[in-house]
Amino acid sequence: MTVVEIEAKAAETAPAPEAVAAPPEPAPDQPRRIGGPTRSGILSLTGAAAAAVCVTILLFGELAPFSGALGFTVTAYLAFLALYAVLTGLEENGQTVRDRVMTVVLWTAALLLFSALVLVVGFTAWRGREALPHGNFFTEDMRAAGPLDPITRGGITHAMLGTLIMIAIALVITVPLGLACAVYLNQIPGRFSRFVRTIVEAMTALPSIVAGLMVYATWILILGMPKSGLAASLAISVMMLPIVIRAADVVLRLVPGTLTEAAEALGAPRWRTVWHVVLPTARSGLATAVILGTARGIGETSPVLLTAGFTTALNADPTSGPMISLPLAVFNFVKSPEPAMIARGFGAAAVLMTLVLVLFTIARVIGGRGPGHQSRRQARRTARASRRDVARFAELHAPGLTLFDATSPTAPSAKPSGSTTEEDPGQKPGETD
Repeated sequence: MTVVEIEAKAAETAPAPEAVAAPPEPAPDQPRRIGGPTRSGILSLTGAAAAAVCVTILLFGELAPFSGALGFTVTAYLAFLALYAVLTGLEENGQTVRDRVMTVVLWTAALLLFSALVLVVGFTAWRGREALPHGNFFTEDMRAAGPLDPITRGGITHAMLGTLIMIAIALVITVPLGLACAVYLNQIPGRFSRFVRTIVEAMTALPSIVAGLMVYATWILILGMPKSGLAASLAISVMMLPIVIRAADVVLRLVPGTLTEAAEALGAPRWRTVWHVVLPTARSGLATAVILGTARGIGETSPVLLTAGFTTALNADPTSGPMISLPLAVFNFVKSPEPAMIARGFGAAAVLMTLVLVLFTIARVIGGRGPGHQSRRQARRTARASRRDVARFAELHAPGLTLFDATSPTAPSAKPSGSTTEEDPGQKPGETD
């Protein structure tokens, strides 16, 4: 046998080599879940809540002489937080434990505030359900109704009209002054602006009775003016003005400085930059500032009582005669021992809350959306302006368009090509024959 035959025979009798295993395919990427509820988190919350209730029952029933519903609730909540931290710490690190515990605390605070709001609004509307369905409650005043009369007689028309007139006059006074002062504090820094900001911050804590006494002493006693809705509007303006200035100043500080720098770099004066750049950018926040001031002024009672007096009749003239507001009417109704008067008071309070909600909605509509967010109407207006600009630019860059028309009487005369002019050597430059 030759060497070649021996090698071929050996290759036939040799065992087949094992197949090389293919490398495993990499597992697909799974995005890590950052937020949202998980099964372990829900189980930890449920277990901590159940264990906290059991521990609190054991403490209040067997181990300690505790009692009271408030103490039971606080103890159960503290035990829940401690047990939830322990259960979360079995799977997560310390930073995650602190984050989840603080998330629970913040959710609890939000639920408490929302529950308080629902309780106040719901209780007021429920107690005023006897007066709200009657039409005379919104169309009549209390001139012909007494404390013993049923709810079907009398209403709060005089108080609603008085509130609207007073707050309208106060807004006319407060909004321009407040926004102008906020712009001054934001755009003209200096020693005097710091002094004004300090005075404004101090006036935010001014008691309402002091504002009423100041207007009463100056407007009524010194100047001899009668008690009226205008005097009450002045007192309300004193209360609203520092709130509007402070909130508007904070909002204007949030406007990026690059916007004003870009406007001034293009040659715009300071007033035009403020009017066309700063105020439109902060419009939504400025509307919120006006809402805060309105909410402060619309609920005042003592300044109205000192400066506008009290009346049960309708008075639409803010310059003369006493005028009443809804908060003062609520106070007068609720202090009566008669159930019908108390129902009128809660009904008037519900109307006051509705009025504040309506004013809030109007302010949000006027304020619009935040910077960079346009409504459909604003987007259509911007698109129309863009189309007009495109047409104007196309017309300016059309071929054959010159700066001066040759047929215009003010255009310089065209010289024929190839023609030359000779000047007198003795003629001075710029002189003509």
